[in-house]
Amino acid sequence: MSMTNGEAAAKMTDKATYDRLEKDVTAVKNDIAALTDQITDALNSFAGTASKQARRGYKQARANAEQAVDDMSERGGAMMDAAQDAASSIGETLEDAITERPLATVGIALGIGFLIGLTWRR
Repeated sequence: MSMTNGEAAAKMTDKATYDRLEKDVTAVKNDIAALTDQITDALNSFAGTASKQARRGYKQARANAEQAVDDMSERGGAMMDAAQDAASSIGETLEDAITERPLATVGIALGIGFLIGLTWRR
């Protein structure tokens, strides 16, 4: 079986078309691989940025919480000092009153005791 010129030309065209399609498919595969690499790099960059921002946010929140605890501790200490000063002042005032009027103080103490006793009795 011999081939005619037309059949030979068709075979050559088919071979050329096949080679061109094979080159095109290879080029598409290479483009897809390059896009995959670019997408992977972009996702890794995004994940790195998100991780850094999350760490920064955590550190900021922790610093804010520590500052709030320090502020509350200082306020609590100031309130405790004020309460101790007030108690000391009341103690000194009572001591002065007792030393200046001992009989009146004893009378007041007896009266308060009597009232408490009446209240408890009911």
